[in-house]
Amino acid sequence: MAVIGLASAVAGFVKIRHLVDKAVIDNAIFRMHYRVTSAILFFSCVIVTANNLIGDPINCIGDGAIDRHVINTYCWITYTFTMPGHMHKPIGSSVAYPGVGPIIPGEEPIYHSYYQWVPFVLFFQGILFYGPHYIWKNYEDSKMRMLTEGLRGPMFHSVNMEERRARQKKVATYITESMHTNNTYSYWYFFCEFMNFVNVIGNIFFVNRFLGGAFLDYGTKVLQFSDMDQENRTDPMIAVFPRVTKCTFHKYGPSGSIQTHDTLCILALNILNEKIYIFLWFWFILLAVVTSVAMLLSAAVILMPNIRESAIRRKYKPLNNADNVPTLIRKTQLGDFLIVYLLGQNVSQTVYTEVMEEVIQNLETINSNGPPPPSAAPPTAPPGHIEMSNLYPTVEKRTDV
Repeated sequence: MAVIGLASAVAGFVKIRHLVDKAVIDNAIFRMHYRVTSAILFFSCVIVTANNLIGDPINCIGDGAIDRHVINTYCWITYTFTMPGHMHKPIGSSVAYPGVGPIIPGEEPIYHSYYQWVPFVLFFQGILFYGPHYIWKNYEDSKMRMLTEGLRGPMFHSVNMEERRARQKKVATYITESMHTNNTYSYWYFFCEFMNFVNVIGNIFFVNRFLGGAFLDYGTKVLQFSDMDQENRTDPMIAVFPRVTKCTFHKYGPSGSIQTHDTLCILALNILNEKIYIFLWFWFILLAVVTSVAMLLSAAVILMPNIRESAIRRKYKPLNNADNVPTLIRKTQLGDFLIVYLLGQNVSQTVYTEVMEEVIQNLETINSNGPPPPSAAPPTAPPGHIEMSNLYPTVEKRTDV
């Protein structure tokens, strides 16, 4: 029951649900951070925590002079250690287990105390990967959801043609009248995208520090291990996540002198930890690579208008085969492009094309007629997404992922 309770709590935080009718406010690589990676880390946290609750994370074998429960508790809350000088010696003849043997004078033991912190670190990492999305979602404030309400998802098929045309016209009017006022919107988006890149690189070095400097080359050593001769190789995962370690316990004897007791400790939990972190190593490397590519594409979008043109052409297919995209790109700024691009990610190609035709027609009308004459009334700001909510008064703001 405890495991089910933990899984339910994490599922409620991640909010795993059917996302067909959810507005898209980012790209697929962005979603790999806060949906996939956060879910992996939270799930790993639940698995490790459940293992601690169900089984014994540590079992120590002593000489019988000390109660076993006392030894287990002491070695779990303090630390255990291995000797690097015994890591590659033959098992059974020289050492009982890799890294487990008599203390070598002058050699510094490798202390292991990270295992009690693994669930907390995994949970903290999950929050870190969710953070950029949380910032962007709060700034975006459901603008794209309200802008495309009734034009995407299951609701699209329940709207008649006349009402759909009216909504498309209002969307086109909003895009036209809010032209050149959306740059801050794009700045926040690209900032959060950059935060994703910093986050994944920072997490790699954070885990490396947490595991005592053994994470950066962890995956490469595992790959090299698989190609070595079976009789002359030592599993690198054992060096990072030892399954058998030593623990030293001191206590006072009957005469008041200090007695030292060496124990062997079996860390069954490390069987799970090593699998989690070898997967995270490959996943973080993959995520860092694709996020780097996404950053380069974003830089190209910012610096090269022809890239923006290509992005729009993938979804926009002019009805009369007219090449209006260059005109649209010339008249829009970076923030306007992001609004138009995200609109294309939320609606069908037909709806997107019709809306873009309306936007281009509005821009041509403004260009031919000139700006509207000055009015005695003070100028008003272009309609924002709050004003767009008047189009759909029954829509309530969502707070889901």
